[in-house]
Order: sequence, then structure tokens, then C-alpha cells
Amino acid sequence: MRDHDEQPYIVIERDRGGGQMGSFVIGALVGAGLALLFAPKSGAETQEELKERARELRSTAEDRMKDAQAQLEERLDTAREGVQDRLETVKQAVDAGRQAAEDARGDLEKKLETSKAAYRAGVDAARDTVGAGVEEPEAEE
Repeated sequence: MRDHDEQPYIVIERDRGGGQMGSFVIGALVGAGLALLFAPKSGAETQEELKERARELRSTAEDRMKDAQAQLEERLDTAREGVQDRLETVKQAVDAGRQAAEDARGDLEKKLETSKAAYRAGVDAARDTVGAGVEEPEAEE
């Protein structure tokens, strides 16, 4: 299994693009107001120019929103992939742990059966020895 340091990591940043958009809108409005004050045009020409600038502003805002949405979707896709990779790694580790536990249990059961058989053989041999009338050696004091 790989070390934790080798795992890719995901950084999700909050883009404060709303502040830039607000600055842009304020700048556009101030520019439009100054243009009205200093423009030597007729009312109809000024209205048409305002409409055109409003269309440009709307178009720019829509483009920025689409870009921000695309970036967000890309980051979310990257985050999803990272989560899926880590989830798969965890599943593999759990499966490997289960298999190791099952193997260890099987080995332990075999050793336990061997120990029980040896114990039974020892008990049977002791009974046979006692039953055959063999005297036990005296303990030295």
C-alpha cells in the first residue's frame, strides 16, 4: 500500500470572483454616467449608446458566469475523481485486511487442533502408563 504522502490530494478554493464582478459593474456604471455628462450627443443617440453598453455589460457578465461555472464543474469533477480513487484504495485495504484475518484464523485453528491432538495423545499415554502398572519414580527430596 502506498504511503499517505504519495496520495494525491484535492484543494478546493473559493474563488471570490463576485468581488471582481462587483468592481466591474460599478466601473461600468461610473463610466456610463461620466459618458452621459461629457458626451455632446442628442438624447436619442445617448439612449442608443446606453442600450449598447448595457448589452455589452450583460454579454460580459454572462461570459464570466459561464467561465466561472465551467471552472467550478471542472474542479468538482477533479474532486469526485479523487474521492473515488481514495474510496477504491480504502475498499482494497479492507478486502486485504479481511483476507489476512481469514488466513490468520485458519492457521490458528490448525495450530489449535494440532495442540489438542498432542494434548490428547499425552493424556492417553499417561493413562496407559498408569493403567499398565508402571510405577512412577519417586521424587527426590
